[in-house]
Amino acid sequence: MTHVFNAERGFKDEYLEGLTTAYARYLRPIPDASGVMSVAAPTNGRVSVIIGGGSGHYPAFAGLVGPGLCDGAIVGDIFTSPSSEQAYRCIRALDGGAGILLSFGNYSGDVMNFGLAAERARAAGIDVRIVLVTDDVASAPRERASDRRGIAGGFFVFRAAAAAAHEGRAIGDVEDLARRVNGATFSFGVAFGGCTFPGRSEPLFTVDPGRIELGLGIHGEPGIATVDWMPADELAGVIAKPILLERPTGATRAQVLLNGLGDTKYEELFVLYRAISRRLASEGIEIVNPEVGELVTSLDMAGCSLTMCWLDADIEQLLAAPASAPGFRTGRNLDPSLDREIPLRSGPVGTETSVARERAAVSGPATPAARATVAALASMAQAVAAIEDELGRLDSVAGDGDHGAGMVRGSSAAAAAGSVAGPSAAEVLNAAALAFSDAAGGASGALWGAGLLAMGGALGRASGSAGGRGEPVLDVATVHGALVAALDAVIRLGGAVPGDKTMVDALAPFVEAFGGSGEASVAGAWSAAAEAAARAAEATADLGARKGRAAVHGERSKGTPDAGAVSLAAALAAVGEAISVTCGPAVPHGSPRIRSPDGS
Repeated sequence: MTHVFNAERGFKDEYLEGLTTAYARYLRPIPDASGVMSVAAPTNGRVSVIIGGGSGHYPAFAGLVGPGLCDGAIVGDIFTSPSSEQAYRCIRALDGGAGILLSFGNYSGDVMNFGLAAERARAAGIDVRIVLVTDDVASAPRERASDRRGIAGGFFVFRAAAAAAHEGRAIGDVEDLARRVNGATFSFGVAFGGCTFPGRSEPLFTVDPGRIELGLGIHGEPGIATVDWMPADELAGVIAKPILLERPTGATRAQVLLNGLGDTKYEELFVLYRAISRRLASEGIEIVNPEVGELVTSLDMAGCSLTMCWLDADIEQLLAAPASAPGFRTGRNLDPSLDREIPLRSGPVGTETSVARERAAVSGPATPAARATVAALASMAQAVAAIEDELGRLDSVAGDGDHGAGMVRGSSAAAAAGSVAGPSAAEVLNAAALAFSDAAGGASGALWGAGLLAMGGALGRASGSAGGRGEPVLDVATVHGALVAALDAVIRLGGAVPGDKTMVDALAPFVEAFGGSGEASVAGAWSAAAEAAARAAEATADLGARKGRAAVHGERSKGTPDAGAVSLAAALAAVGEAISVTCGPAVPHGSPRIRSPDGS
């Protein structure tokens, strides 16, 4: 149970404010970016190392920023990736002209959002490289090592990459080094009890008394097996065995991290480390500079993970470099003069167009279709809020239980942004897309943002092809074209196809049914398609998850509908109800159009 908080939705921002206030000697906030930067960054001519991910893992990620360690961190809501907009602002703020290394765990939301930010930064002339952390041996077999998720092993990847950057190595060399460390790092975790979000009364999952969950993730995901409690000496062997199976031929030296997950006492960790060190010694392994403590946590989860990084001379030297950050300090004290005010450069952050500014620059009166789109977004937000708890329950079966909260944040922000955008439906959707992505974060934020943006782009092109005389006629064909563009964007970004148990399993049938309904009106076509989406969402209960974090527990997900498909179907149904109110009489050539709620 998390006891100290004001409100769940303000938790991340308040924690970051407290962190940067307490440790201003090491780091400072990045405005409008949910991020922090080292007081020693950016340094002109030096590579900057940026890490990131959801909150709930302190000291990862923001607590690992400071002189000698990482240059910046972007932090999302609890167990949720930051948005691509936030990541882009951090990249711009930390660009020293020598390139940026982004490193983070291999989770779909992080991959999408950081990837989009990197593409945008590259287009602006910044050399951005990405290294995924894939150390968790429980999450995929050796032949699919690239599919593994990142857990506590990220600490070694981040630390070595940051040390290489501080030495002045070129961006290509820093990237290669980070990949080499990741390939030499392996982790395995166990849990004795679940974790609980601030404001929630129940944990994401539970472990029965006298039992241990093996192979858990750091977001509250359940493990791959449950066993009876065992003494520490025996548990050490269980934890070490899957890691030792990954031991490179001839490797004899390793740096070890025994990492607590938030609610396991240090004394307990030392008891376990005693047994682990003996087990590794019996295997002929020399442990170098071990770490025992909390470096990548999971709120208040009871449990721990073992990480081993196999060393060569270069990696060993980098992992011994001095560092000063709130969550990790080692070696000699770094120059206190680094604790100084470094003004933000005017270009990257100060002149960057924010979502708020993009919402505000509106000229001309809103068209009827724009006002109808605003009404549809508001209806969608209300519908999603009504089922927030149920969406969280569905998501917790094979995921981390945050889907409902993320969808509420995203849809509410989209409705608010759309209400002050305009004057066309395309501009409303574009503003809603940016706001949804920024507020929701995670995979859902990225995918919904991409879909809404694609719809807005399609409607904008339709307006241009009509001679640029304003709003296109929103007939069945035009709306269907926009929906096809949205589906294509979601599939392209997320890589999911029907049958993977994702939102695509509801969206694809919706788009197909809309185009093939034979209805003469948008309202009629939407209503028929929404029914098809609802049926398809329910049918995902028969599927096993094959994409994203839930894929690790694909079989466990059978019998429960996919949360993303269910939320999409509910949103589409709500939009359909709004359209039924705003669908007006036929326009010339028999093409029905959208009108606003006031009848104009």
